[in-house]
Amino acid sequence: MSSAIFSILGLLIGFAVTGTGLYYLIKEKHDQNSVKIYRTIAIIGAVISIGIAAKIGFIGL
Repeated sequence: MSSAIFSILGLLIGFAVTGTGLYYLIKEKHDQNSVKIYRTIAIIGAVISIGIAAKIGFIGL
């Protein structure tokens, strides 16, 4: 039961980090230093989301 909760929370956190990174990436698209930072944040969030989704897909909740 707790594994399912952690998986769902991890997936939600990954989506939130990705969404936040993309939002600020678009908002600050004229500042190149900000673009690097927010692109990295969006990629990290995507990796978290994909990793948790793969865990759910292969192992299950």
